[in-house]
Amino acid sequence: MSYIIGIDITATSTTVDFQLGQIGQTSDGKLYKYVQYVVGAGTVAAVAGNVVGYYAASGTSAGQIDIVTADVSDTAKAGAGVLQSAPATSEYCWIQVTGPATLTTALASGADGNALTIGTTDSTLKVSAAVTDSICATAIDASAKIVMCQFPL
Repeated sequence: MSYIIGIDITATSTTVDFQLGQIGQTSDGKLYKYVQYVVGAGTVAAVAGNVVGYYAASGTSAGQIDIVTADVSDTAKAGAGVLQSAPATSEYCWIQVTGPATLTTALASGADGNALTIGTTDSTLKVSAAVTDSICATAIDASAKIVMCQFPL
């Protein structure tokens, strides 16, 4: 992890501008991860403020830790982070992995204080109900879509 002076967390690129999987910190202490976005089989477009998971075609993981999608049917059911921009498929971008974030899409389920995992609906988080869930955030104010990100690095 490194503090990246002048990092533009809202930028997208068609070329690799940073090392894939690189973790960067901004002056507010939040951590971000540099990844590639793909639309998945459902061709789910990226939306800034939406949750993405690690890409796993048809739900079968190939160990990808730097390719993400909002298409929940093509994830390893592990949340990766919150998009900071709206990259096209195969573009590179930053996702937020720690710190408070306001989501664009409402939680699929959950209330203030609940542990959250990637939802069953594209781009969402839901309350964690099983011990096998990969917890990636905590609801701070569920109705306002504010969460505390704690996505795996």
